[in-house]
Amino acid sequence: MNGPEHIPLRVGVRVPPCDRADRVLETVRRAEELGFDDVWFPDSQLLWRDVFTTLTVAALGTERIGLGTAVTNLATRHPAVVASAARSVAELAPGRFTLGLGVGNSSVGPVGLRQTTSAAMRAGLSMVRALLDGEEWDFDGRAVSRLRDPRPEVPLHLAASGPKNLRLAGEIADGVILLSGVSPRTLDSATARVREGAEAAGRTAEDLPLTVSAFCAVTDDIEAEARLLKPICASIAQNGGAPFLALAGIDVDVPSSVEGVYPDLVHAEDWQAAVDICSAWISDEATVRFAEEFCLLGTAEHITSRLRALASAGVTGVFLQHVGSYDPPTELIEAVGSHVLPALQVPEKAGNR
Repeated sequence: MNGPEHIPLRVGVRVPPCDRADRVLETVRRAEELGFDDVWFPDSQLLWRDVFTTLTVAALGTERIGLGTAVTNLATRHPAVVASAARSVAELAPGRFTLGLGVGNSSVGPVGLRQTTSAAMRAGLSMVRALLDGEEWDFDGRAVSRLRDPRPEVPLHLAASGPKNLRLAGEIADGVILLSGVSPRTLDSATARVREGAEAAGRTAEDLPLTVSAFCAVTDDIEAEARLLKPICASIAQNGGAPFLALAGIDVDVPSSVEGVYPDLVHAEDWQAAVDICSAWISDEATVRFAEEFCLLGTAEHITSRLRALASAGVTGVFLQHVGSYDPPTELIEAVGSHVLPALQVPEKAGNR
């Protein structure tokens, strides 16, 4: 993926630590073989294996591919613990590790904690950065300590969707993970907030890497694949994302609590049951519109075209997700790696721009 004709977009894939680390490594190695630039691992202590254990095995078992958390958090993990874990992985994969941080979501919910506030995120990220840089940190007057063998080169990326955290990311993070999908309209809004934060801090937003997450499937049957996205669409509506859905003409009203789905809509253990339950509020037509606006569903040619458009819009990276949390994205890796990544290396014809 590093040839001279490759478009300036890093293509990664989300791999949940859903099995023993050595088995997850097989998936990561296949992604590396097929030319993916990055593998991103989510973190949720009750849903999956420990993310930093998995990262350690992945670091030792690969040579080129970038490795990152998408994302870990500073609620169930103390910032000093995160800094130490990040340092430990980074020294096994020099120049290949990115620490992605977020508000907690599936880590905090199952144990009854609240998501990290913007103020707490600012403080925690500052602590992690200082410790990785080898600086001393005053722990509320109780102790002044530093991290032995620091790794200042570890980039800290902040995942954000709301305006406060988007501005915060632009202000203090080394990069931004955008959770708004690939809709040009939502991306414009999100990047505008990042730019505001960067400018307020005297930084240049264009220098910040922007990674966009997107559900993806290479398919000729968009309707069938889109139907599987009903729990995702319902979760967005449930968590204040109605304005985003409205951009695609999707008007839905989902209850604040949905019975029969564990642990939540996005990470349902019985995905088909979650799809059936969400069908009460999300129509097949609505999910097709959702897929077309926010996701990367369609033929390899269609996905390639949309990835090129993202690169042209200033996005520097994308990480692709499959539906489901407890199996590896084997089919997605094979399809994208075999049909999309090679196409991205072929120069686009002028008439197709």
